[in-house]
Amino acid sequence: MRQPVRLLLRVTASAAAWALTAGVAGAEALASWNDGASRRAIESFVAAVTTPGPDFVPPAERIAVFDNDGTLWVEQPIYTEVAFSLARAAQLAKADPSLLVQPGFKAAASGDPKQIAALSEKDLLALVVATHANVTTEDFAAAAKAWMAEAQHPRFRRRYDTAVYQPMVELISYLRDHEFNVFIVSAGDADFMRSFAEEAYGVPPDQVIGSSSKTRFENRGGRWVLVRTPQMTVDDKAEKPPNIGQHIGARPIFAAGNSDGDLQMLQYATSGPGRRFGLIVHHDDAEREYAYDRASKIGTLDKALDEAARSGWTVVSMKGDWKTVFPAPR
Repeated sequence: MRQPVRLLLRVTASAAAWALTAGVAGAEALASWNDGASRRAIESFVAAVTTPGPDFVPPAERIAVFDNDGTLWVEQPIYTEVAFSLARAAQLAKADPSLLVQPGFKAAASGDPKQIAALSEKDLLALVVATHANVTTEDFAAAAKAWMAEAQHPRFRRRYDTAVYQPMVELISYLRDHEFNVFIVSAGDADFMRSFAEEAYGVPPDQVIGSSSKTRFENRGGRWVLVRTPQMTVDDKAEKPPNIGQHIGARPIFAAGNSDGDLQMLQYATSGPGRRFGLIVHHDDAEREYAYDRASKIGTLDKALDEAARSGWTVVSMKGDWKTVFPAPR
């Protein structure tokens, strides 16, 4: 378990910023949010838990957790990590044609969208595991960074690490400026996310929790390294709360997600005593991004949407609550 000091925040706000009222600070910090119920709910919550009074929460206990795919960046038409895995599979198959006997590698090497779309969920999972294994953690991170520097989203024609949601990036900064410790808790591979999370969101590697491959310690070329194995633990759905307990050691007071995969994390965060906040990003903007929820195979939002109504979670309308979706081009 982390020591309490690990939960203390890297304070970035200046003394002048702290002198502002919560409303004024929120209006400036959440510049990409429309002035509506969602933004006001966020500002009200933050003011309540950071101002001396009945709802005050000490800084060390101000813990916020965010899902990644569909919550902080685009997840359609396929998860970004799957796109990375397909590209990596094509490279590996070129170097070792024997891999082509596996459906995932064969489809990836073909580059045929129809063959890729025909892959079963089992084949895709096997592909992700295979492309993430038998490599050192450093080499895997380097491969992820290299791919991220070149690959572009097929619709938006921008790098994946810039296909992030500007309002959510602002929300993370807003919470951090109010002495929240912000963690990413996602089904995505932790090492994959750590390769870009600090630059994209300002979240350092030690505050990223995700699916993970078991590693082994071995000597390669005279250097001791950690090698990723095909044994993977998935951080999704009911696995998220136990991983939060193991890695953070405390119950969050703020949780944000966008799908049924985040349901249990939201339930865990909002079931504790005192003031709590649950947030769901609802993809309802087909013009600027995508519109999907209950019927989507990717980012299915069904049970969590119903639970939001019962539990009083804030459902953020991408179409109505956000002035803009993506950040301006770099």
